Amino acid sequence: MTLRLVYRFGCLLLGWLRLLARSSAAKDVEILVLRHQLSVLQRSIPKPVFTRGDRAVIAALVRLLSKRHRTTLPLAITPRTVLRWHAKLVARKWTYPPRRPGRPAKPEALRALVLRLARENDTWGYRRIHGELLSLGWKVAASTVWEILKEAGVEPAPQRADRSWARFLTAQAHGILAVDVLHVDTVFLRRLFVLFFIEHGSRRVHIAGVTRNVTADWAVQQARNLLLSMEETRTAGIRYLVRDNAGYFTEAFDAVFTAVGTRVVPILPGAPRMNAIAERWVASCRREATDRILITGERHLRLVIHAYAAHHNEHRPHRSLGQRCPDGVGTPEPPAADDQSRVIRRDRLGGLIHEYTQVA
Repeated sequence: MTLRLVYRFGCLLLGWLRLLARSSAAKDVEILVLRHQLSVLQRSIPKPVFTRGDRAVIAALVRLLSKRHRTTLPLAITPRTVLRWHAKLVARKWTYPPRRPGRPAKPEALRALVLRLARENDTWGYRRIHGELLSLGWKVAASTVWEILKEAGVEPAPQRADRSWARFLTAQAHGILAVDVLHVDTVFLRRLFVLFFIEHGSRRVHIAGVTRNVTADWAVQQARNLLLSMEETRTAGIRYLVRDNAGYFTEAFDAVFTAVGTRVVPILPGAPRMNAIAERWVASCRREATDRILITGERHLRLVIHAYAAHHNEHRPHRSLGQRCPDGVGTPEPPAADDQSRVIRRDRLGGLIHEYTQVA
């Protein structure tokens, strides 16, 4: 034990004597390196973490030490560590910003159009939508359409089909035509009759005629005039005719429509709700026009009823049509209003009905 202690003291004495031979500058650099390492170890528990400033300071101080002193000094880093730091700096300088691999991002306009086609056509699959896009000038692959639908969570065509009653009745309405008679009492207490037809799908009203006495022959002739005035495509689309059981709706009247492939559906006695669309138009016409005007005669009623029908078809909004008028369903939406927009008024029936239009 005594010899071991003598040996340890001898080694320490030789180390102290060797320090006397070193310059004060080398001692100061070594002290700075050791102090900086100690500060890093104190704030980094359990593993030391060197910041960019730490790396720069230690690398600069170690460079001031001689090679012999660097090998004997207990450093927390090795030459390989310094070389690794330098390699990272070189890589950071000459490495370009990372770019996403693969195809470029899809245009937002294309994504919106694909989702719109899928939403408005629930029976269209991605192949059908792809074909429609090609006809619209979009040069994309079918897989791109499939990816857009998948990312948006849109189910395939058979699963996303809308089978609700509202969708079913809306689809059936485009092939239904209703007929009814509106009666108006004049100021001289004479009753006049208005025969009209209304399309369930578009809510468009057709005024067939005005008369003092509705007869079977007159009703048949008005039905023929209606079919002649309508376009062939619209006539061919009429699948059902809804009418009441009045005496002037005879077999000859029904034959006019059955000749073009239309099935006549008479309503049940005492059930006016089976012809609700026509009854609703009668109520609107009375409330907005005929009940607010004193009708003097047949000619006057004809002018009033045609003016109101034109208002109904060309301007009056309908909730079932998305607040659009029957003639404006297929037209572009009006421009968005701003502070510079002007609104003008157009009067019908001598100012009884007001229509408003936006002008530039």
